[in-house]
Amino acid sequence: MRQKRLKITFGLIAVLLITYIILALLTRTAADRAFFDRGTFLVIAHQGGEKLRPSNTLASFQHAVDLGVDVLEMDLHATRDGTLVIMHDDAVDRTTDGAGKIKEMTLAEIKQMDAGYYWTDDDGQTYPYRGQGITVPTLEEVFQAFPDMPMNIEIKQQEPSIVEPFCQLLTQYNMRDKVLIPSFHPETLIEFREKCPGVATAMSEPEIRLFFGLDTAFLGRLFSPPGEAFQVPEYSGGIHVVTARFVRGAQRRNIAVHVWTVNDPADMQRFIEMGVDGIITDRPDLLLDLVGRGK
Repeated sequence: MRQKRLKITFGLIAVLLITYIILALLTRTAADRAFFDRGTFLVIAHQGGEKLRPSNTLASFQHAVDLGVDVLEMDLHATRDGTLVIMHDDAVDRTTDGAGKIKEMTLAEIKQMDAGYYWTDDDGQTYPYRGQGITVPTLEEVFQAFPDMPMNIEIKQQEPSIVEPFCQLLTQYNMRDKVLIPSFHPETLIEFREKCPGVATAMSEPEIRLFFGLDTAFLGRLFSPPGEAFQVPEYSGGIHVVTARFVRGAQRRNIAVHVWTVNDPADMQRFIEMGVDGIITDRPDLLLDLVGRGK
């Protein structure tokens, strides 16, 4: 009887091992797309460097380019009349002197607002960019101003969908191979991949969780990446996401790991030593100094 049980046990183990090998052979690694070369560390300016200039404006993007960053990070919405504009929030209240939801306003209305109104670096003692003519930029204005800059463009708006007009502009301005597209909305990412194939995307939270679970169980080899990058915070809901093991496991699947939003030089150094592929930061100046590229 004992011998029979052992045979059954070894038989099950053999079946599981063969199944694992077959599944592992059928999986694929992330595609070699987008602006980044695997193994190249990227300085990614969050909203152009939110702590240095009014966020998501041509002023912040130009300053980041002048500093020498590798990638401009920004956020995408659409106005009521269908123009794609760059702003983090779905409303203009926090960063301009206006009020209201972007998708309920026309471009003309939004262009009347001062996008430098609330920026301060001294806790509100001064507002150096008020009245300087800084406006909410359209996506086309950003493409026209920085045609050769790699961009990380997060699709913020979910309803109504802005995927098709976004893809059309990427094609029109020859930006398809210069962008990486993340979104917190899994359905939006799925739609984007379907309607704009060949453009690099970051992965959604469910996709990251699937990899994290498989990798924790030493089964990361079974993960077929639907995108090219994990863009993650160090911790999420009490879970320590970004560890050396996570980074190694992702990179074995040809997946880049970008950590957000890191503004402390000690944390930056820790992640660099961990081997991450990029850091998304409000202080690209500090990160550039740290990697010996400061100006």
